[in-house]
This record gives sequence, structure tokens and C-alpha cells, in this order.
Amino acid sequence: MPEYYPVYLNLAGKRCVIFGGGRIAQGKIAALRDAGASITVISPDATPGIQRAAQRGDVEWIARKYEPGDLAGSFIGVAATNVWYVNREIYEEAERLGVLLNVVDDPDLCTFIAPSIVKRDPVTLAISTGGASPALARKMRETLADDANLRWADLAPVLAEARKEIKEKRVVIDPERWQCCITEELLEMVQEGRAAEALEQLLSRLMDDGQADLCPDLSQCNGGGCSVRPRGRVKETVS
Repeated sequence: MPEYYPVYLNLAGKRCVIFGGGRIAQGKIAALRDAGASITVISPDATPGIQRAAQRGDVEWIARKYEPGDLAGSFIGVAATNVWYVNREIYEEAERLGVLLNVVDDPDLCTFIAPSIVKRDPVTLAISTGGASPALARKMRETLADDANLRWADLAPVLAEARKEIKEKRVVIDPERWQCCITEELLEMVQEGRAAEALEQLLSRLMDDGQADLCPDLSQCNGGGCSVRPRGRVKETVS
């Protein structure tokens, strides 16, 4: 089994072709649509859900079987035809054209696999077992969906704005200093609707080298100079 490289793809405006019109094919549409992909479904038959999506203009439905050349101009493809030799033909075309392809239930023919997703906007966690067990990936997704640590995702907008302002000021800040500044107090401020105050405090702590409980050098973290981390107030970063 191959070792997959985890990556998030920018699909905005890119062509994606789904071969097959069954329940599994339908299940692929929502995430691809949310990512901004231009979706074409090629299948002689389609579920009512796919037909409704085509009527809304969310997808283009071509009501026929796969034909050689269908992947031309595509960025990614999904083969879900339930006919092994057709999926194999699609795979061979994808290899010739350099198109990323997911073949449902056949990891050996996949150049990418779709992970199980846990989402708390704007943070997304992707879970994969490398094709070993989709059922296990789903179980982990269901387990993590209610995990209390997902609340840290609420800090993402404030952290993004702080990062933008710091980049504009061309200030170099050690990544560990960010860790020290992501605190329960900051999270509580955001969840109480005090985002502007939280941003002001975060920027002050990030860029003020006179903070007593943080390292005096913004660009180099001194592990012995930080009194925040040992108290357990710092969690994993949200990036």
C-alpha cells in the first residue's frame, strides 16, 4: 500500500469529472462544490439527488457511459462506476494525462484518496487510514466531531488578522511565541464576542518584547524565559 502525502487542494474553478451516477458518486458532489470545483457527472443513469443538482446548475450531467477523452482538461477525476474494467480504463487515461484520480474502493488505482472530514469553520481536520479502512476513518471522524479541543478553531479569524498585520509590518516573530500567546483567556474573549479586544491583546503580546512572561527576543524563543507554557495554558496552534 502506498504512503500518501497529505495535502489540501485549491479546486476553485477547476474541472472535476465524476464517473458514475449512484449514491457514492452523489456523495462526492457536496464537498467538491463547496471547494468551488466545476463538476461534470458522466453516467447513463443518475440518482434523483444528482438530477436535482444538475437542474440547479451545481453540476453538469452527461447521460452516457465513459468514453476515452472524457478526462481531457480535468484537474481531478473520481471513478465510481462499479464496473472494474471501466474504472481501469479511466485510471489508464488519468495516468496518460497526469490527472489526479480517485477510484472508489480500489486504493491501488488511486493517485489521491478522500479523507474523512471534521470541520469547525474555518478549521478542517482530515483523517485518513491510507486506504486501509474507510470505516475506521469514519469512526475517528465521529469521535472527534464533539471533541472539546475543536473550540480552538474559534480563534482562527483573530489569528489570521494578527498574522496579516504582522506580515504588513515585516516583523519576524518566533513560531513558539505564537504558541505562548494562544491562551484560554484569548479564546474566552473571542467566544464572548470581544474579538477586537482579543486582537489588540494578541498583537501587543506578540510584538511587545517587554512582556514579563514572554521571551524578550521576538525572533528567537528562549525556552527558559517563558512562564506561560509550563502552566498548561497553551494549546496546539491553529493555522
